[in-house]
Amino acid sequence: MLLTTDRLVLRRFRPADAETLAAYRTDPEVARYQSWASPYSLQQARYTVESMMAADPDQPGWFQYAVELTAEGVHIGDVGVNLHDNRRQAEIGYTLAPQRQGHGYATEAVRAVLDHLIRVKGLHRVSAECDARNDASYRLLERTGFRREGHLRQASWVKGEWTDDLLYGLLEEDFFGVATTS
Repeated sequence: MLLTTDRLVLRRFRPADAETLAAYRTDPEVARYQSWASPYSLQQARYTVESMMAADPDQPGWFQYAVELTAEGVHIGDVGVNLHDNRRQAEIGYTLAPQRQGHGYATEAVRAVLDHLIRVKGLHRVSAECDARNDASYRLLERTGFRREGHLRQASWVKGEWTDDLLYGLLEEDFFGVATTS
């Protein structure tokens, strides 16, 4: 499983990725809006990588792409896809190492995955959800063509507090509109 862009390779996780996964998931700013706790141990990262390596992207459930910088060959983040049982819909999520944020890598990676899901696999709909306080995340979703479909007030209990969730959706027809104008 390999997707490429001008600057990135999206591939299966490898055992060597556990250290970088643990590093960026440990960063408090990265973990702030996520379900995992910081610090994220190397043991947790190894287990996560093993699970990701065993996942099948063509079967319902979560599959995570490791995001690698082509020029440097460095693992910088991940994009997850949760394929629904009907294989026509999926949910997407993403995480990027803090020092790699703000350079367009996450947008590039998400667009590559969306292109694969919609253009190649023929999915009808992709959804995403994010913490309403995570401005960078919802701006990325909107930049890649997602439409905000809902705002759930105090819908999630995360790290000792109630948080609002933003719900986003992207239909096949929306994606092709974005793809031809980007």
